Amino acid sequence: MADHDTTGIEAKVLTVSDGVIAGTREDKSGVALVTVLTSHGITVVDRQVVADGRDNVAAALRSLAEGFTGLIVTTGGTGFGPRDQTPEGTRVVLEREAPGLAEAMRLVNPLGRLSRGVAGTVGSALVLNTPGSPKGAAECLAAVIDVVPHAVRLMVDAPTIH
Repeated sequence: MADHDTTGIEAKVLTVSDGVIAGTREDKSGVALVTVLTSHGITVVDRQVVADGRDNVAAALRSLAEGFTGLIVTTGGTGFGPRDQTPEGTRVVLEREAPGLAEAMRLVNPLGRLSRGVAGTVGSALVLNTPGSPKGAAECLAAVIDVVPHAVRLMVDAPTIH
């Protein structure tokens, strides 16, 4: 049995969007992620926005993960557009991939098959890429949020229930 207790679990949300950076688009997917996280008792301690692109994503994730134990959820940049490079930027910083999480997120919706998002760890942070649509981001996160506390506790070698 997995440990579903979210007590003490913290999260950071990274929105990857040229439009949000330019002020031409509202960050609805970031809001959707915060709503899912807080409704599950996870404390959101930081929320940032970065422009699309591999190097921007990698730099932002490095900064967010430094000295942090918890969950980092990205939204945006997982599709087929020329600037959709969130998975590529994420892979630059990941130490270990968690393909089961990415696969589970893709299974929640037929459009999930178009998501190239990845999941894995950076230090003691678990990173999940979700799509840029508010509905897609929320559905993908909700699909795996039940195992997040267990994963985070395993990374810091905290006692867990198996």
